Amino acid sequence: EVQLVESGGGLVQAGGSLRLSCAHSGFNFDDYAIGWFRQAPGKERERVSCISGSEGKAYYVDSVKGRFTVSGDNAKNTVYLQMNNLKPEDTAVYYCAAARLRTLVRIISSRCNGNIDYDDWGQGTQVTVAS
Repeated sequence: EVQLVESGGGLVQAGGSLRLSCAHSGFNFDDYAIGWFRQAPGKERERVSCISGSEGKAYYVDSVKGRFTVSGDNAKNTVYLQMNNLKPEDTAVYYCAAARLRTLVRIISSRCNGNIDYDDWGQGTQVTVAS
């Protein structure tokens, strides 16, 4: 059973930093991608960043490039999202989700932001950035 548990959210002043963690289990990360998504009140959910398990290739939405960094620690089965220089517009519930990139017989996608399905989700963690 795939399980994803986020932690690390909280209240921070603008310009501050937080590190979110996504502890994952139940699958081989080499075959998957993990994405970080966020949803603010009244807004659609957006993918902020993602990383592929086997190659560690990362993707960032333009609004967070240069401020957020995604990384994985395979020994701890955890993916992190380091968020620096936070802005009030970063306020949202942040979720991590998992998507399969390959099976035993075929590669679905080589990119974590490719045409893949993020089917398994964590419960979310609130990030609030005060101005």
